[in-house]
Amino acid sequence: MTTAQTIRPEGRPEGRPPANAVATDAASMMLTLSVAGQLCAVPVLAVRDVLGVQTITRIPLAPREVAGSLNLRGRIVTAVDLRGRLGLPPRAAGEVAMSVVVEVGGELYSLLADQVGEVLTLNPEERAPNPQTLDPAWKEFSRGVHRQDDQLLVLLDVDQLLALGA
Repeated sequence: MTTAQTIRPEGRPEGRPPANAVATDAASMMLTLSVAGQLCAVPVLAVRDVLGVQTITRIPLAPREVAGSLNLRGRIVTAVDLRGRLGLPPRAAGEVAMSVVVEVGGELYSLLADQVGEVLTLNPEERAPNPQTLDPAWKEFSRGVHRQDDQLLVLLDVDQLLALGA
């Protein structure tokens, strides 16, 4: 026994989203994180892993924002401290960072954040440009902002954050 299925004019079964809808939804999904009390987000599609406290090995003569490297299942991952990269003061003694592992250009990097939050689907039409009052140190790393309840969510540009030698 077969069941009848209504086919829509565009050639897809009724009730099933278009194939590009899933890709569009994934592209608008963001992982929230907190850096010095500021709510930020990175695209979920760039995230490979979220880790708790990790042992980080310092790299001599590395730039201030490079916290060091860590071992992730046998791969060496460069750890970038978002506080340093965004021109913020370092964490107080005893405060720990969480690692958001992202992949850019085939390389893995760990973005060290104070806290990692939740995954949100953001409407691209509600994204606003950077406000004039956004700290100049943040402007080159921000792709825009979203209002999230009573906070401003800064959308971080992962490629820009990791352009360390540029």
